[in-house]
Amino acid sequence: MADRLVVLHRGILPHNAAGIESLADTVYATEEELPHLLPGADALLCWHSITPAVEAAWPADPSSAPNWVHVAAAGVDSFLFPALVDNPRVVLTNSRGVYDRPIAEYVLGLILALAKDFPGTWEHQRRREWRPRDSERIDGRTVLVWGTGPIGRAVARMLRAVGMRVSAVGRTECADDPDFGTVHALSGLRPALARADYVVLAAPLTAATRGMVDASVLASMKPGARLVNVGRGGLVDEEALVRHLTDGRLAGAALDVFAHEPLPAASPLWDLPGVIVSPHTAGEVTGWRDDLADLFLDNLTRRAEGRELRNVVDKARGYVREVRGG
Repeated sequence: MADRLVVLHRGILPHNAAGIESLADTVYATEEELPHLLPGADALLCWHSITPAVEAAWPADPSSAPNWVHVAAAGVDSFLFPALVDNPRVVLTNSRGVYDRPIAEYVLGLILALAKDFPGTWEHQRRREWRPRDSERIDGRTVLVWGTGPIGRAVARMLRAVGMRVSAVGRTECADDPDFGTVHALSGLRPALARADYVVLAAPLTAATRGMVDASVLASMKPGARLVNVGRGGLVDEEALVRHLTDGRLAGAALDVFAHEPLPAASPLWDLPGVIVSPHTAGEVTGWRDDLADLFLDNLTRRAEGRELRNVVDKARGYVREVRGG
């Protein structure tokens, strides 16, 4: 008998549903239906990945919980609740690798938009105003990437290719990293912040990283620097960011993720000069859902064949651990 698989969705299903259904007894659940369908399931595919519904629907009896949860996203912060993390039966996997290059391209686009003031150009076009002005170069500018996972590495490679000077902040200090050059430990964060023209956030949201960009970090950034966040909104103290942008100490920010999504209409971030707001779409390119579905089908096939799953998350850390070399 095939495993019972529950697919959590919001009306959009994987393109390869037939292939999935051939390998598992598949049922589809909305967030409202999940509490009735999840208990006793062998596996859960979270096709909609930023949701409190899984924690709310999680069976009280640990033996009734699914023993595999796959998330159609790179970030798994919505799934790091105690009942899942502390259950040794439950394997958590994510969609690491799908978003790396698309997000790197998006970061390059955001940096170019900030440096060249494309929003200002578009506003002048809308008003039919001819306003020649100088813009900034990005060649030779310094970028600090906070987060050394595959997305951060893809960002570093992209930015180095256009002549930017890149370093990173990570758990382990390194002087000769192949992508970042120098990786600063947290103890070296303040001097690195003081030198960076752009700080790019690409870290996962975990208990250790929540609120890591607080008022003191923002105050340590180089005057006139810009912040780019393609990680998670919870990494940043948004109130402190608004203050530093309002007083002009920071020149701008490009934000694709927010503490509360959708970003509330009353948020001052919508209207601050030098700020680009996008609706958590940095990794969403043509075909991205197909890539997510194919990765899950590969893992489902591996499970059926008794092989090792891809992208197993270290639940204590909240991300897939790096395996380098070999």
